[in-house]
Amino acid sequence: FHYQYITYTLVCNKSTWFPFRLVLSISSNLQQSVRIAADCGNTKQSPINIVTKKVVFDSRLTPVQFTGYQETINTLITNNGHTVQVNLPDRAAISGANLGANYKAQQLHLHWGKNGGPGSEHTIDGEKYPMELHIVHIKENYNSVEQAINDPSGVAVLGLFYEAIFRTKNGNFVTTCKTSFLGTNVTLSAVSLDMLILPHNELERYFRYQGSLTTPGCSEAVVWTIFEKAIPLSKEQLSAFSNLTFSDGTAMVNTHRPVQLRYGREVYYSRSYVFCVSTALFVSSVFTSLCVLTV
Repeated sequence: FHYQYITYTLVCNKSTWFPFRLVLSISSNLQQSVRIAADCGNTKQSPINIVTKKVVFDSRLTPVQFTGYQETINTLITNNGHTVQVNLPDRAAISGANLGANYKAQQLHLHWGKNGGPGSEHTIDGEKYPMELHIVHIKENYNSVEQAINDPSGVAVLGLFYEAIFRTKNGNFVTTCKTSFLGTNVTLSAVSLDMLILPHNELERYFRYQGSLTTPGCSEAVVWTIFEKAIPLSKEQLSAFSNLTFSDGTAMVNTHRPVQLRYGREVYYSRSYVFCVSTALFVSSVFTSLCVLTV
């Protein structure tokens, strides 16, 4: 396989990761605050801990069909107040995999910890990975995430973990992040979604459950697909995220929501018996340096 390497120099500013239980105190609209706080305490919240011994095998969970993931795009990186986000055009889409509809890509974002330590949102048997990528899609008949969240299955999110590998860092990897006040957006040029994920044939084992957005207002409208195989990055590359600072000097770390209760929800697992050579093939440095920019 030929793996792509991406290097970007970005400019960082201040942001804040708001504790979910403190939403009430930071909103200027009391009624809206109460609604958000209530929604974030409902019974189909995300992320969750996936207990592999309790998953239900589902033969309907065929491989995800990716459309337009190979197309390169030019877009912007921004900060939505919770994490770094890249907005996407409608050209990329997913289908199959018992999704029940076609979903078009809208945005992607990342969640990470500190110094390459635990930082993923979902956990597998209690294990938290250093970082997690979310690619957010909505049903094709909707025009925005705001519309789609009114449908219990209006949003489909692909979740991919990153794991640390202890090896010499990739020579194409360069991290440069300057703390300044030079704006809220940075251009991301000539990148495709396929550059950011594993080859499609390595994404046939995954978990599926019904959940929510992991940022306020926590809408329970998400069909989650969490891929089992992680994307490798060197420890140094993962730690580089913790070197980023906001404009006030605060470390940009732990941008993830805690695991939520499952409340009896089933977690399904795809029946895929494709041979997986996870110890032989590496995707090194598919996503290198991202910085959170102030809203």
